[in-house]
Amino acid sequence: LDIAENVKSRGANVLRGGAYKPLTFPYRSESFFELGEEGLRYLAEAREKTGLPIVTEVMDPRLVDLVADYADILQIGARNMQNFPLLNEVARVQKPVLLKRHFGCSLRDWLGAAEYLLYGGNPNVILCERGIAAPHTHHPNSRSIVDMQAVPAVHEFTHLPIIVDPSHSTGMWELVTPISLGSIAVGAHGIILDVHPNPAVAKCDAGQALNFENFRNLTRKVRAVSDAMISEA
Repeated sequence: LDIAENVKSRGANVLRGGAYKPLTFPYRSESFFELGEEGLRYLAEAREKTGLPIVTEVMDPRLVDLVADYADILQIGARNMQNFPLLNEVARVQKPVLLKRHFGCSLRDWLGAAEYLLYGGNPNVILCERGIAAPHTHHPNSRSIVDMQAVPAVHEFTHLPIIVDPSHSTGMWELVTPISLGSIAVGAHGIILDVHPNPAVAKCDAGQALNFENFRNLTRKVRAVSDAMISEA
């Protein structure tokens, strides 16, 4: 609730939170675990208090109806981009879908996954570029390279809106602002960010999260770039 109220006051339009979380390694503990439906209830309460619509990831076709009961937008994570049974189930429930691009998949693969949702009867698909895999980047902790070229390419080949995830792609909060500004400049409709009241103690992805003040500064700069792009158009 604290995060929801703070990000809304600093410019957020939608709240994303993970009740179910895929991780690279399977290890969980008493202090590191998924909340499941309890987490979905927290998100619904945050929506009620702030008016922010919520988006959360669904990973299991068997949980699609449960997650859809709480969420306004269903997220398909990068690792599940080509999980076709999951795509078919999500298309069925007629909730807007945020479809993240897998870090090893081409534009054709990505749009093909989106086509599963459209073909299944769900026209409300939002594409999300979250970085592509590379042998290395300039920094050992930097995860992926943001494919800026994908943004205008999506505009060329489809009518679907596209956003960019500078947090998960870079893995470094210092890179989030410049990548966000670049994303808007090349035509992204929005960005999706990790924000935490105290990133140093975050249980997961601490290195990429913005604190509240950094988030406020970013949203101001993003709006300035967006306004400039609109005036140029």
